[in-house]
Amino acid sequence: MRKTKEEIAEIYKQIQDHICDELTKHDGEGKFREDAWERPEGGGGRTRIFEGGKIIEKGGVAFSAVGGKTPEKILSKLGLDEADFFATGVSIVLHPHNPFVPIIHMNIRYFEMDNGVHWFGGGIDLTPHYVIPEEARHFHREVKKVCDSFDPESYSKYKKWADDYFYVRHRKETRGVGGIFYDRLSAESDSDFERILEFSLDIGRLFPDIYGYFMKKNHDKAFSDQEKSWQNLRRGRYVEFNLVWDAGTKFGLDTNGRTESILMSMPPIANWEYMHEPLPDSLEQMTLNLLKKDIDWINIPDA
Repeated sequence: MRKTKEEIAEIYKQIQDHICDELTKHDGEGKFREDAWERPEGGGGRTRIFEGGKIIEKGGVAFSAVGGKTPEKILSKLGLDEADFFATGVSIVLHPHNPFVPIIHMNIRYFEMDNGVHWFGGGIDLTPHYVIPEEARHFHREVKKVCDSFDPESYSKYKKWADDYFYVRHRKETRGVGGIFYDRLSAESDSDFERILEFSLDIGRLFPDIYGYFMKKNHDKAFSDQEKSWQNLRRGRYVEFNLVWDAGTKFGLDTNGRTESILMSMPPIANWEYMHEPLPDSLEQMTLNLLKKDIDWINIPDA
C-alpha cells in the first residue's frame, strides 16, 4: 500500500534531520537554528539556518508541508483542474566561505491534489565558483550511481533536464556544472509509487556525503582577494537565476509561501561588476568556458 501524504511529509522531516546532523559534523563549528512557521492558508514548516560555520558561511535546510486551495495562477500554469493541493519537501542551498568549495542545491518534493493528481520532483546540482573537471566528474559519477539504481536510463535524461533548467538564459551560461533535475514523476501502481519515493530519498541521503567530500577536500585551500571577488561575482549569477528563472521560487511566492524561507537560497554577499572580463587563460576564464550545456562530465578529462 502506498504511503499517504502525511507519511511522506514525516519521512521528509527525517531526511531533514539526517542532513542537518551530518552537515553539522562535517563543518565542525557551526550549528543550525530552527525557525518553525505556519502558513495561514494551511500547513507550515521548519526552516533551519546554519550559523557560525567554519566551512559553511550561510546555509539553509528547509522542510515544508503546505496545502489548501490551489491558486488560479498555478492551475493555469500547470494545466490542472480545480482542486485542493498538498505539497511537501526538503530544499537546501549552501554557500561556503572558501571560493574553492562549491555552492550546492538539492530539492526533493511531493505534490498531490484531492482529485488524485500526484507527482514527485526534485534534483541535485553543483555550482562551483571555479570549475575543476576532476571534481565535476566525481560529482556526476556519484549522482549517476543513485540514478542507475532507480532506472539505468534516468541519469542521461535527468542530466539533460538539469542542463536545460539550470541555465541563465540572459547570460547564455549554465548556473554551474548541473546535476540532475526531474519533475512530475507519477505512478500507476503502489510499487512504482514506492520506488519513486525511494529514489527521492536516495538523493536526500546522497546530499551530505557528496557535499562532505567537497567540504573536506577544499575548505583549507588558500585564496586571495581575487578569488573572493570572483566568488561574489558568481554568487551574483546565482541570485539572477533564482530570482528570474527558478520555478520553485515562483511557486512558493505564488502560493503565498513564507518569503524568508523561499529566499534562504540567497548568498550572504553578492557582487555585480559592469562588463567584467576575466584575464585570458585564467582559471576564471576556464570556468566560463565550461559553463555550457551538454558537457559529458562523467568522461571529461582533467584540465
